[in-house]
Amino acid sequence: MLDSFFSLFFSENIQTAWQLIKDYVYVWMPIVLFALFFQLYVRYIRTKWIINQGWFLLELRLPKEVRRSPAAMELVLHGLFEPVVGTYLDVFFGGQVRYWFSLEMVSLGGEVHFYIWGQKAWKNIVETRIYSQYPDAEVVEVEDYALKAHYDPKTMKMFGAQMSLVKADAYPIKTYIDYGLDKVGDEEEEKIDPLTPVTEFLGSLRPGEQCWIQILIQSHRKEGLEDIHFFRTPAWQEGAKKVIQDIIEKEALEGPPSMLNLTKTQQDTINAIQRSLDKHAYDTMIRVMYFAKKEDYDSIKGMGLIGSIRQFGSNNLNGIRPKWFTSTGIAYPWQDFRGIRKAAHQTELMNAYKRRSFFNIPYKNWNGKAFVMTTEELATIFHPPGTVATTPSLTRVSSKKGEAPSNLPI
Repeated sequence: MLDSFFSLFFSENIQTAWQLIKDYVYVWMPIVLFALFFQLYVRYIRTKWIINQGWFLLELRLPKEVRRSPAAMELVLHGLFEPVVGTYLDVFFGGQVRYWFSLEMVSLGGEVHFYIWGQKAWKNIVETRIYSQYPDAEVVEVEDYALKAHYDPKTMKMFGAQMSLVKADAYPIKTYIDYGLDKVGDEEEEKIDPLTPVTEFLGSLRPGEQCWIQILIQSHRKEGLEDIHFFRTPAWQEGAKKVIQDIIEKEALEGPPSMLNLTKTQQDTINAIQRSLDKHAYDTMIRVMYFAKKEDYDSIKGMGLIGSIRQFGSNNLNGIRPKWFTSTGIAYPWQDFRGIRKAAHQTELMNAYKRRSFFNIPYKNWNGKAFVMTTEELATIFHPPGTVATTPSLTRVSSKKGEAPSNLPI
């Protein structure tokens, strides 16, 4: 009967294809069923492994004076780099995945906080790394502020976005080295910290308003069977070397391909890319959210949030921009009856943030693609600001710490 239906409405070629599908069902059906089973199996064992890890949330309470450049935070991130997944047994039977962390800058009604989130096994290591570079700081395990928050689309409004890079991963953003913050001995008031506009924006929020900035990082590596990828994916360094070659060959001034025939801007770009090649790199996803009750919500704050991160970009290097908004795909009122789609986007973004999920289930690659940032770039957008940041609500520790706790492992 089904064959008669096909003969009435479909061409001879389609009928032939249908016949082949029927004749070889014993070949393709087991493959399809195995693929579906394997996908569910991997999802199950990874979910179980992630749940069993537990998590921590550490608040970094800044010292009264931060004399260290962002290079200190770069060393902290350098110490957290761990690209090894585990043995094949760990991966295929234990569900193990690469560890990941979340660097968070948060404003709760204008009170600015710095947090680091991660799996429980890394708690002591993170504390040790921070104390080794910032001995005057306080690192305190705290309750999760995100879990306390409840977003109700009926009574609240939200601006939310997931970010991406403007150019290819090979191009770095404008880092603290480009701003001269790596120079030791400069007077504090003469420094230009690119993080200052972010902290000033966070500190400008009023009671009832909240702004969350989440930087999810996972050690970058050439992925293969250890990551349950049956086809090996290239590391970002290969693309970076290709970009350098393209600049030399295609964008050089008249004459044979050579660094000597490049403009000053092109040479600076290549130097920045080459400097990045010497750094550890992380797969990265940045999320931003601003929300408040309807009576407290200020629509201009969303643009202010995005504007506060523009100083990390430059024309010849890279930049950070929004890639997906909670209003994406909703240009006109008739595309979203009674705001149902937008409310669903906002709720999902809040849930993904709370779970710190992007590299793995349940929000694996949700509405975005991970991009690569080096430790130098990450330290630029997340580090304890010095006194050049005059944000009044940026809490600092008045007392001085002697040294890191002696029972922390090295």
